[in-house]
Amino acid sequence: MKVRECMSLDICCCKPGDTVCDVAKKMNEFHVGSMPVCDDNKNVVGIITDRDITLRCVANNKDTNCTPISDVMTTSVCCCDCDTDVQDATKLMSDMQVRRIPVLENNRVVGMLTLGDLAHSKNVSAKEVSDTVESICKCGQNSKNNC
Repeated sequence: MKVRECMSLDICCCKPGDTVCDVAKKMNEFHVGSMPVCDDNKNVVGIITDRDITLRCVANNKDTNCTPISDVMTTSVCCCDCDTDVQDATKLMSDMQVRRIPVLENNRVVGMLTLGDLAHSKNVSAKEVSDTVESICKCGQNSKNNC
């Protein structure tokens, strides 16, 4: 099965110059914890998470009303193509320890693949979802995150 068959299509993006406050409001409005940061051509230049906002902006006493999202976003973004096999995408999510990845077509963002998308797909086994979650949550020597 390809990623395009289970990814979320109804996504919102923000631009690097958008303020942290505006992006946080947009995330709240759409009930999402992350958002791709895209240029005018819908090319992904970063990703912003609620955790990025908390740790890189609020915890550092930056003014959310004037700080651009580009100052606090993650720039090394793990993405996949919409024609990627779901098994390859779950391996990528596991290896990079991320719960969601932007999905690209012709280098433009067209969707997001999340753990929730995998769990709701009838074509992805519960074991595969469980294994992916377990791999993402592992802390240890090979972890990219400090646990």
